[in-house]
Order: sequence, then structure tokens, then C-alpha cells
Amino acid sequence: MMTNEELWKAVLGEMELSLTKANFTTWFKNTLILSKDGQSIVVSVPNGFIREWLQNKFNKRILDSIRGFSPEVREVRYVVGTPKIELKTTPKPFLDRDLEEKVIPDSLKDIDKYTNLNKKYSFESFVVGSNNELAHAASLAIVKNLGKLYNPLFIYGGVGLGKTHLLQSIGNKISAEYKDSHVLYISAEKLTADLIESIRNRTIEDLKNTYSKLDLLIIDDIQFIAGKERTQEVVFQIFNELHGKNKQVVLSSDRPPKAIPALEERLKSRFEGGMIADIGIPDFETRLAILKLKMLEKNQELDNETVTYIATNIQKNVRELEGALNRVIAFSQIYNKPPGTKEVKNILATYLNNPYKKASSQVVLKNIADFYNISPSDLIKRSRKKEIVRPRQMAMFLLREETKLSFPEIGQKLGGRDHSTVIHACEKIKREENNDESVKQELVMIRERVYNSFDK
Repeated sequence: MMTNEELWKAVLGEMELSLTKANFTTWFKNTLILSKDGQSIVVSVPNGFIREWLQNKFNKRILDSIRGFSPEVREVRYVVGTPKIELKTTPKPFLDRDLEEKVIPDSLKDIDKYTNLNKKYSFESFVVGSNNELAHAASLAIVKNLGKLYNPLFIYGGVGLGKTHLLQSIGNKISAEYKDSHVLYISAEKLTADLIESIRNRTIEDLKNTYSKLDLLIIDDIQFIAGKERTQEVVFQIFNELHGKNKQVVLSSDRPPKAIPALEERLKSRFEGGMIADIGIPDFETRLAILKLKMLEKNQELDNETVTYIATNIQKNVRELEGALNRVIAFSQIYNKPPGTKEVKNILATYLNNPYKKASSQVVLKNIADFYNISPSDLIKRSRKKEIVRPRQMAMFLLREETKLSFPEIGQKLGGRDHSTVIHACEKIKREENNDESVKQELVMIRERVYNSFDK
């Protein structure tokens, strides 16, 4: 039977695979199981904001993960605070330290508490391919000319393609070469949480003053501030303060600035004022190189046939690629033998089956609406607004591609539109997909959302 520490460590391992590093660190750092009583589990969290967020946003996923290891559990509750454990035979500081080491994943132990940077990320461990060479070159360039060359540097691409790795490599390089520099890496979610906290405590000016002293500010997943007017106002002020003093700003997003919905035009203009570089899906050679580097880092060996099979079949992103490799390595360690081709196929069945499930029209429409920050009902209305027409055309195209519905059927699902309108939209988006890299990336990101929804 698993101990509470072992159970939570297993849950954190699963959550880490499904989230960006920034999100995982923001919401799960310094959490642990306080108690497990029959069908109920109590989880300790650092503050009230994280408690609300885990309860509202992650509770179902956490419960599902826990039940995978402990099926009798029916409820998870979250409380603020850490356990008060005292043993007469063991000095408390050592006990606390031992507990922390058992519960916190290795990935969090490497995070600098002042900069939020993970020392594991470096340029040396970043595999460069045709999908990311521009973003990599731009990142190296700003390290040599901080605040003077590409400011801001805006890197965009789909989930799990290496944006966070590149951003943190910049931060770690600057921190190592310029010891007196002030560097901060933060996710847009954490920045928003800090802002809300400072508004509650009436310390907003202190927050802005802290940011104004930075030499390098790195914000991950900046698209999260879309629609949050107060956060955008503060980000705008911080950006202007730093940019005016030639201090470097680096941003990442899952899409280019112009495609972020509900983002103020003045912010889009600032974000587009420096260098914009995208990271795409790695080709076969890059995936193979990534796997070989990861095996070297883990001091593990697999035969060429197995590695080639993984690289051939896991194509969506780098995070899935590493997750697949970890599963195969775990099998090898547990059974003390390398897996055969049939065993590898069984091990990777979770990864290989999902993309081939047929999407329903409801799933496609919901994910398109979420991507463009509109309501699914907006796609059906007779609106000719630009911010609705474009998503509707994308919906027509993806309904045709992913569900194989006929043109009249698609028209009926989108407010009774004529089949000729659907044909025109599909042909238009197809041309753009072939000729415009940003449209191609946009479609990849929407499809990724659709495929990922199969797991939920």
C-alpha cells in the first residue's frame, strides 16, 4: 500500500506531464497530502488563492489521478497550511527537510527561489532543428546584446515544443554571466495571481516597483492575460518602464500577438515591436536527436529500432516524446530487460491511439471558441464582425477536415448557412494553410486542443 508521500508524488508526476513547467510550478509547488481517511484526502496548499484554483480548475484531474492509484477515494479537500509534525526522537528541522525532499519532485528542487529559473534548462541541452532555429538564434543574440537588439523577444508555438526551455535558458545564461543582474522568470498566471494579491493588500505600487528594478523579465504564456483588463494595464506599465530603460523583456505564447483575442491593441503593438519567432513541430531528425540527448542525460540505453519507432510515431510535441521515452525506460528498469517492438507498441498505446479518434462537431466547435475566446453560440449567429467571421471560417474548415461532415451538414450546424459559403471558407483556409506559416501554426494549435480533449 502506498504511503501519502508516495501517492502524492505519483499524482504530481502525472500532473507534471500534462502541464507546462510554468503552470505546474505555479499551482503545485509546496503541496502535499496532509491526511487520508477512508474515502477522503486532505491536501495542504501554501495559500488561499492556490486552494481556490486547485478546487475550481484541477480538482477533477487530481481526483481521477488519485483514484488511479487509490480507487476507494471519493473526495479531495484543500486546506491552507503545512503539517505540524513533531517526534521527540527527531529534531524538527531535519524532519521537515526530509519530508520536503520526499514530496517535492526533483524538477522543483532545481528552481531558484529568487529568479524562478530551473537550472536544468540550458542552451547546451536544447536540440536545434529547422522547427526552432530562428527562435534559438534570436535567444542567443539577445544574451550577447541584452536590451539592445531584439526587445522584446516574442516566442510562440504549440504546447510542449520547447518555449519554456528556451526562455529559461536565456535567464540562466544571463544569471551565470552577469552575477549582479536582476532576472525574473514568471508565468502570466502567477503574475496575475500576484497582482490580485497585491490589490487585496493594497501593495500594487510595491509590486510595480519590484518589477521596475529588473534587468531581464521573462513572462511565459502571456496569452493568459487576454481579457484581464487590470492585469494588461499593469503589464503595459511594467513593459514601458523596462523598455524605456533598455531592460530586456522576453515573452512566450501559444500564438502570435495579433492572434491573441481580447488583448489591447497597444500591447499587441508593443509585443510586435521587437522580434517574433515561432517554434514548430520537430521533424523526424530533430525528434531522434532529442531522444538520444534525453537518454544521455538519464544515462539509459535503448536499441536503435526502439528509438526510431518512438521518433516515428510520437510527432505532436517534445513533452510527449519525453513522456513516451520515460515509459519505455521504466518498463526496461522494472523488468530488467529491453522491451521488444510489440511491447513498445503496447507501452505507447495511450500516445498512439488518441490522434486517430474521430472528433465530434461539438468538441471541434468548443475548442475553436475557446481558442478565439468567444462563445460557441457566436459561431452560429449571423454576425459579420471580423472577430467572429474568421473563427467561423476556421470552424467550417476543421469540421470538414476532422469530422468529414458534408458541406450542407456543416452549414446546418453553423446556423443554417448555404453549402456554397462553407465551400468558399474551406478553400480559403486551405490556401492560407499552404501559403501562410502563421495560419498553419494556428491550425496545429487548434487541432492539438481537439486531440488533447480526448483525454479529459
